[in-house]
Amino acid sequence: MKEKRNLHLKVQELCDCYTTTDPLQEMSRLPDDQDKEESALKWLALTALHGINNNASKITMRRSPEGSVTVTAEYRRSELPSPGTEVGDHIFKAVREITHIDAAKGKTQLALGVRDSSVDLRVKLKSKDGQEKISIKFPE
Repeated sequence: MKEKRNLHLKVQELCDCYTTTDPLQEMSRLPDDQDKEESALKWLALTALHGINNNASKITMRRSPEGSVTVTAEYRRSELPSPGTEVGDHIFKAVREITHIDAAKGKTQLALGVRDSSVDLRVKLKSKDGQEKISIKFPE
């Protein structure tokens, strides 16, 4: 029987694991990973680390009705490496499971433990006309 671990805890463990790496470099490798569900959780951890390390105010992922995924960061409007279509799909599923947002639109606080401290992220999900969006807002 396959154990289905708590996704929130797994993201925190991955934050701890990747804390000394270059998050953008690691993110760019995710589309090639075999385990897409694990890659989705890695992406969430790496995004949190990148946001914390680079003083981001918000990181937003968008998925078009066709399925293409883009990611932007709000500190100097630049595009981050896309996780790819398959990993992107799993990211949306994982965020919905972690935050328990099942409606087309919702927001919540997400406390994420990173090493010996914690950060409170504001997570927003929005679906409209086949397009979906996840926004992760970082504290100032």
